[in-house]
Amino acid sequence: MFVHVDTRRRNRPQWATVLLVVVCVTSFIAFALMPGPQRVSMWLEWGTVPADIFDAKLPIWAQLHDPALLRLVTALFIHLAWLHLLGNLLFLVIFGLPAERALGSMRFLVLFLVGGVIANLVGALSLAGVRSPIIGCSGAVSAILGTYIALFPRARLGLVLPLGLYLEFVRIPAFLLIGIWVLLQLLFSYAGPSYGLVVWWTHIAGFLFGIVFALYSRPAIVKRMRG
Repeated sequence: MFVHVDTRRRNRPQWATVLLVVVCVTSFIAFALMPGPQRVSMWLEWGTVPADIFDAKLPIWAQLHDPALLRLVTALFIHLAWLHLLGNLLFLVIFGLPAERALGSMRFLVLFLVGGVIANLVGALSLAGVRSPIIGCSGAVSAILGTYIALFPRARLGLVLPLGLYLEFVRIPAFLLIGIWVLLQLLFSYAGPSYGLVVWWTHIAGFLFGIVFALYSRPAIVKRMRG
């Protein structure tokens, strides 16, 4: 499945989506080359482990200055298995390229990072005390989906699908692709113990943040697209 990008003239090159894909793939390869015990140790060290970030017995606000919160960012670029990685990157590319074209690369990068951090933060709060790591960029991708659907609710994305020996170009409603995204997350939750627990609050929080981000940024986005 490949995303079709309109060949519309752009004043500035788009770099954020490509950069995010490269960082995620590089990180995955680096982790894959590690010995098993070291890999697990690094997952726990750099993933968002709710029990290591928040102490359920202490006030939450007093803990928000802890440097350990940097793991809310690093966890975005860690994936457990190639299927986990490809599922996230597929939707990052499908929705990220047109979203970046509308938002601009810097604003799109801010959406990915801040949306992912907030999604992981909400996930950690919902699982305070749990020692299983929250990892992967699905919360950030959910933020991108929320922003895109808020900006373009009737959008149809062009995809090239392999049908037997032929490639067929089709336009699919964005809502349908988001439904496929939800089904993929359900699949990951039952694909095996390596995936651990799918933290649904990360997806919900990311999606809602994306909608709010779109509404807040709409004037600047409209000005950019008209310009």
